[in-house]
Formats: sequence, C-alpha cells, structure tokens
Amino acid sequence: MPGYNVSNVEVDLYKSPEKRSHGWYLSLMAPNEKGPNYAWLDPSRLYCHQQAFQDCIEDLLKPFKSDQIDLVAGIDAMGLILGAAIAAHLERGFLAIRKAGHLCVKTYSQLYVDYSEKEKTLEVRTDAIKAGLRILLVDQWIETGGTMRAAIKLVEEQGGIVAGVAAICIEDSVGGRCVKENYKCSDCVPDDLRSQFNGHYLKSFNAFHN
Repeated sequence: MPGYNVSNVEVDLYKSPEKRSHGWYLSLMAPNEKGPNYAWLDPSRLYCHQQAFQDCIEDLLKPFKSDQIDLVAGIDAMGLILGAAIAAHLERGFLAIRKAGHLCVKTYSQLYVDYSEKEKTLEVRTDAIKAGLRILLVDQWIETGGTMRAAIKLVEEQGGIVAGVAAICIEDSVGGRCVKENYKCSDCVPDDLRSQFNGHYLKSFNAFHN
C-alpha cells in the first residue's frame, strides 16, 4: 500500500509497556503495503513479540476460563498458528481445519465465500469430531464471517458442540454479528478501538508512514 514502509519499523521483541492493558499489543500489527489483493493488515506481526503473543492468548481465553473445552480447532491458514498456541496453553488437543486439497485422509467438506468474495472449501478429517465433543474454534480474524460459519457447520454436522469462537478481531459485519449472536465469542479489541477496526484503519498505522 503506497505510503507505508513496514520494514523500517522494527519490532522490539523484549520491550513491553509497564501497564499491559487489554489489547495493548494490537498496535504491533502492520498495515497492508501490497495492495487490494491482500488483507488490510498483518496481525501475525504481534506473534513475533513473546509477551504480546502470550497476552493475546490469555485475553482470548478469559471468557472461557470456567468452560469445558475438549478440543481446539484452528482454521487454515493463520488460525492454525493461533489455534495451536491456544491448544498448547490449555493443554488440549488441536484439530486443523484445512482448505481443500491439503489433507491426505477422508474428509468432510463445506463450501464458503471468504472475505475476498472467492468461493472456497474447508475440510476436516472424519475421525476427530465425536458427538458431544466441545470444541473451541479459532481463527486469526473474522471479517465477513464466511470462513468461520463454514467451520461451525463442519463441527455441528458431525455432532460436535461449538464451545466458543475466538479471533483477534471479530468485525462488526453482517457475518461477524451473526457469529456473535449465536455463539460465545472472544476477541482482543477494546471498545474504544472498535470503530477503527470496523473502518479498516488504525491510528497506530501512522508509525509506519515513510
């Protein structure tokens, strides 16, 4: 994206604010500098910072502290990273929900339309989800909600129970609201930053200007 130079803004892997409030690490995320064929920002930049990544995981899990979670499922692609980290934190197993063609075993599949309005397919192995299994679904981001709703269908059609949905941000879109209204959800965005996320522009991006 013209006007940004992410490479010139380094991540200090050891520096954290004295007061680490909910979502403090969101300013570490980088804006899109490659144009409209890419997502509008790069959330994975905050994963490079050990304390930020840990605080992100702990913030996402706060609403589920007293809940039974049997398995964590992460959605291809970046949800695999965040989901696996959450599973390790909870000491639970991890299930990968993949895009079509990546699993070499028998699968169930579900069509969906993603944030870029492309039709795609999610797949999950047939031997992991049992009736009554309580599953926490994790993705990096929920923009239109199409990907997450497809993952929910894959879980529920096999008799699994969606114990919750977690993402760094669940945007205030029609699909995002649908997920929030029907499932217990968690994201990292404080109320005072919500409008910036819905508007796809964060004030913290100003640090990346040339």
